[in-house]
Amino acid sequence: MRIDWRVWLERLARSWRGSLQLRVVAITLVLSGVAVTVTGVFISASVRTNLFETRRDQVVKEAGLATERAQERFTQAFEVGQSQDISVVQQAATNAIQSTVSTGPLIKIARVPGQDGPGLLEPQESFGFSDVRLSDELQTAVQEGDPGAISWQSIAVPAADGGTAPGLAIGSLLDVPEAGGLYQLYFVYDLSEVQQALGFVQRTLVLGGLALVLAIGVVAFVVAQIVVGPVRRAAETSEKLAAGRLEERLRERGDDELATLARSFNRMADSMQTQIGQLATLSRLQQRFVSDVSHELRTPLTTIRLAGEVLYDQREDFAPATARTAELLRTQIDRFEVLLADLLEMSRFDAGAVELEREPTNLVRLAEDAIDAVRPLADEHGSELRLVAPGGYCEAEVDPRRIRRILQNLLGNAIDHGEGRPIAVYVDSDATAVAMAVRDHGMGMSAEQVERVFDRFWRADPSRQRRSGGTGLGLAISMEDAVLHGGELDLWSKPGEGSCFRLTIPREAGIEVLGSPLDLPPEDPPVEREPAS
Repeated sequence: MRIDWRVWLERLARSWRGSLQLRVVAITLVLSGVAVTVTGVFISASVRTNLFETRRDQVVKEAGLATERAQERFTQAFEVGQSQDISVVQQAATNAIQSTVSTGPLIKIARVPGQDGPGLLEPQESFGFSDVRLSDELQTAVQEGDPGAISWQSIAVPAADGGTAPGLAIGSLLDVPEAGGLYQLYFVYDLSEVQQALGFVQRTLVLGGLALVLAIGVVAFVVAQIVVGPVRRAAETSEKLAAGRLEERLRERGDDELATLARSFNRMADSMQTQIGQLATLSRLQQRFVSDVSHELRTPLTTIRLAGEVLYDQREDFAPATARTAELLRTQIDRFEVLLADLLEMSRFDAGAVELEREPTNLVRLAEDAIDAVRPLADEHGSELRLVAPGGYCEAEVDPRRIRRILQNLLGNAIDHGEGRPIAVYVDSDATAVAMAVRDHGMGMSAEQVERVFDRFWRADPSRQRRSGGTGLGLAISMEDAVLHGGELDLWSKPGEGSCFRLTIPREAGIEVLGSPLDLPPEDPPVEREPAS
């Protein structure tokens, strides 16, 4: 079975980011592992050096003493003045060497090559010495040195299992003129015991280090659990508070810092619950007030409209000033009715009492209807209205009344701020989403204005004369309608280049929208601009 390492790495990354306890334990293990490793390497190197130097000094001293005693045997034998049997003298020197060394090294005696005359001492070497290879550097140092001088070198010696083991080769010179001159004396010591002792120390350090790291990890886990546990419970309680369960509290135990945190958290939760309760009550009163006032104003407004219509129909019989007053009265009554309708709609949004009436809708036809509704106003401003619909998945399950209202609000704003230039309406869609955009080439807005354009009762230019009779709630209601459909309403605008509002909603309820079928702003043919007034 093939392992998908990418999936495992992603899971590990999520676990790493999502668990403070895991990060604390992992970092503690890594740092303690590094510290134990560095300490272990230092101790191992120190022990190795100490063991080697101690053993080296011991065998060098032993080899030097053996060389002195062999040299004494040769010197004493030939100072007596009587002829001595060379083989007997050589045997006595060999016995002196063997009695001096206590660890059984391999021994070799050979004449230094290149000397005149015959060598009377028989070459000797221990069994197995022929398997040891002495380096040329050591042999040269011995042959060129003074009699009695000691030279040594680390070498590899054959082991019983067929491999090699660390060893030490020591060489010196014996001066025996009566037997043919200078002779080389070599000792080869097996340091396997030292290597075994070092291996035991290293294994002990490794096992002890692992045990120490694991112990530190366990301690870190316990400490992290003690610290992270209350923090995790506080996070869970915060999530419950955020979900609306304002009665949730932390358990208070002890007098330490965590208990102080729990008490502070609970006091904060009590204060939040009280303030949220007060705000909820105030919000309900405010919504009730707006709703009641709006409903109560409808009755006198109806009467005022009837009276105003009577006056407006008879304005030709009035004096010019009185006739103009009747016209103004009718206009302001119309705006007042629109304002009341918008206030009632906002109160429904605030109360959460708005429901969608979805039905399959052709958005191109809906856009055509919205354009026809505002065409007289556009003709009055001299703005040409264009519809750009490439085709495709242009049908979606939406509330057509609300989508039409969004388009009419956007078109009204575009006409008011379009400076009489062409206005384009784009409709496009893909398999998951539909998008509608309204693009004008008017005055545009600054970045500060873009941030506030969806605020209630806010206008980009309050002193600007508006012909569409806006109340400052149109874009706020449009945003609420977009969110109600599970979509979003975006804005692009630059001073002097115009603005573009884009509505993106899912084709069906519950579908996740990953992107918009339309760019912001959409690409359009170049438009000839006249200097702004």
